[in-house]
Amino acid sequence: MRLREIYKRNIYGVMGTLVFHILLFSAFLLADVDIKGNVQEEAVLIEFPELLNEPEEPELPETKEENSQEMQPHTPNDRTNIASNRLATENTTTSNEEFFDKDYMEELEAAKRLVSDVNKNLAKEIIDLSDIKMPVETTEGMDRDSIKNVIYAGESNIVYFLENRYHISLPVPVYLSQGGGTVTVEIVVNRQGRVIEAIPRANTNIRDKQIFAYAKEAASRTLFNADESSPETQTGTIQYTFVAQ
Repeated sequence: MRLREIYKRNIYGVMGTLVFHILLFSAFLLADVDIKGNVQEEAVLIEFPELLNEPEEPELPETKEENSQEMQPHTPNDRTNIASNRLATENTTTSNEEFFDKDYMEELEAAKRLVSDVNKNLAKEIIDLSDIKMPVETTEGMDRDSIKNVIYAGESNIVYFLENRYHISLPVPVYLSQGGGTVTVEIVVNRQGRVIEAIPRANTNIRDKQIFAYAKEAASRTLFNADESSPETQTGTIQYTFVAQ
């Protein structure tokens, strides 16, 4: 009972005290929020890693001085040096021309013309000898004893030697060339009388080298009589005498 009376007497005081403390506590909370809200924010520093070194821009060459030097007028000494150089060049050219005398220069020009002529000849189309037509001496209808191994064509002649054989068909090329000379062709003939090999002998006295080609072609076209009793291959010669036209 006593406790109830004490409670009833002090209930209002306790509640008042409790409300006061609640209000006081709330005031402190509000004050703390206001203080924190008014605190000035400090700047935040963020350090970034150093960027890659950028390429340095190339330095432009200093052309100002060069341009200024080009724009500078030539001094009298410069003009003198230029004139001296020109004079020295002219003297050198003149001395070189005097060194090569007239005869030498003429020989040089002749050599150039000769080289030009040789190049022109080499550039000419090579003649296809297989297309060249030659007159032919034949022994058709002739008696063997009347056949001779020497054939005349004007001032030229053809002489052949092939043991125990005579010609059936003998081309005559001696009129084809303007040059002259004698060419001997070594031949190899089979049993059927065909020339299977023809090799002209060298002759340094002949300037027109085409003669050798004509002689070889004519010898290759030559046909002798067949002889089964002869060796399998038989060697001989045909001599062509070309008269200069």
